[in-house]
This record gives sequence, structure tokens and C-alpha cells, in this order.
Amino acid sequence: MSETRTVLDARTSPTRIINIKGTNFAYREFGPSTGVPVVFLHHFTAVLDDWDPRVIDGIATERRVITFDNRGVGGSGGRTPTTVAAMADDAIAFIRALGLEQVDLMGFSLGGFVAQVIVTKEPQLVRRMVLAGTGPAGDIGKVSARLLGDFLHGILTSTDPKRYLFFTRTSNGKAAALAYLDRLTERTEGRVKKTSALGVAAQIVAIRRWAAQDPMELETIEHLVLVANGEDDRMVTTRSSFELAHRLRNASLRIYPDAGHGGVFQYHERYVPEVLAFLS
Repeated sequence: MSETRTVLDARTSPTRIINIKGTNFAYREFGPSTGVPVVFLHHFTAVLDDWDPRVIDGIATERRVITFDNRGVGGSGGRTPTTVAAMADDAIAFIRALGLEQVDLMGFSLGGFVAQVIVTKEPQLVRRMVLAGTGPAGDIGKVSARLLGDFLHGILTSTDPKRYLFFTRTSNGKAAALAYLDRLTERTEGRVKKTSALGVAAQIVAIRRWAAQDPMELETIEHLVLVANGEDDRMVTTRSSFELAHRLRNASLRIYPDAGHGGVFQYHERYVPEVLAFLS
């Protein structure tokens, strides 16, 4: 009698722990067990439960997906780094600890900053990169009063700030925001804790340092890269995504209409097939 195999997804994949030099890193993995895995690097304040299940489950139909909380975030221990470079070092250590020789990277927002440093430090570790809602060092725009107001409004009204920060305020954008936030609640068991106030503060310092530092020599990166964003990103300016794609010698660009920072989640039905085609 054949044994039924449980198919894991964003809702059911267990949270695993790997200890790296005394620090516990929380991660999940699902999808095929063969092939080059896709390691996801998430955004400012995000934890394992903040990945849109339509995106990671969609990628997992063809590729092994690995999501993880970096140091001091969500289910992982330690203190959150205050530089993107240190975050990249932790991500490299995590990938090496899993015994992986080569990976594809999917970096969203802050995770996109981290991905750029990883491919610069360890080019042989990376096969291809997908960068979404992100930009190059020294060119990501400024944190505006409007953006801070949206973040504060979310806190004061006990609503997720991503509702205001990730999507446009058009009728389409508002509907997409509600659908996205609803999808984030689909996992009901084994969720990790939210990023602490100290962790958020450390990430803000890291982002400000990234925005202020000298540009990286992106022109030397030879990897194939897919850059994506919404046409009206209020967090990392859409112009920064154009600049990123322009400076990367082997990059292609996708811009989604009537969409903001979370455009790849709003347009997941288009984005996932485009990513899978690019990675294959």
C-alpha cells in the first residue's frame, strides 16, 4: 500500500531552527527537493509570516523555496544588525549552514539591498536574482513625512501599515491591500512573533545608512537579474528601480500599473509566472 505524502505549503510548512555559531535562525522550506533553491530575503519589519502565500506557493510549484528570519527578527535569535552588510553576512552564513552551494535570490525591499551585497561578496554562491520594490545604495529616495504618517496611522488605528505603504489609494489599490492582508492570515498555526521595537529601530538605522552610502559598482555584476516594482512606490521610489535595472548590465525590468511598493503581491498572477520563466 502506497504512503500518502503530505504536500507542504506556506500554511503548513513547519518552522525549523538551525544554530549558527550560537544563534538560532528560524526558517521554512517547501516545494521540490531538487534543483537550485530560491532563498527569499524579506522587507523592513517582516517575519516569516509576512510573505504573500500566493507568491511563495506559486514559486514552490516548480522550485524549492526557503524563507528565513535573519538575526534578531521574528523567530530568530540575536540582535538585529544595523548595517545591510552585516545582514548579508548573516544570510550568507545561513545559506552555507544549510549546505547549499548555489542559490537563486528573491530580495524584496530591504531584502533587495541584502541581495545586492550578497552577490557582490559571494558571486559564485548566486545563480540568478529577482529584486522587487528595491533600489541601489545611495539612491532609494528619502523617508518622507507622508510615509512616516502612513506608518504612524497604521499603528494608531491598530491596522497593518502595509495597507497604506504597499498599495495605491485608488479603488484597485485599496481592494488589493485588503486581499493581500487577508492572505497573510491564512496560516493560523506555528506563527512567529513580530519584530521587536529594537529590531525595527536597528533596521531603520541600516536603511538610512544604505541610503547615505556611496553607490556600489553594480556594473561589475554579471548575473541575470529581474527587477520589478509598482509604478507608484512611496517607500523605495520607482525611479530607483529604473536606476537599478539600468546599472545592472544583465537586468530586465517589470513595472506594474496602478501599484505601489507591494506591486508584486498585487499582481501575483502575473509576477509568479514571470519569475518562474526567468529562473528557468
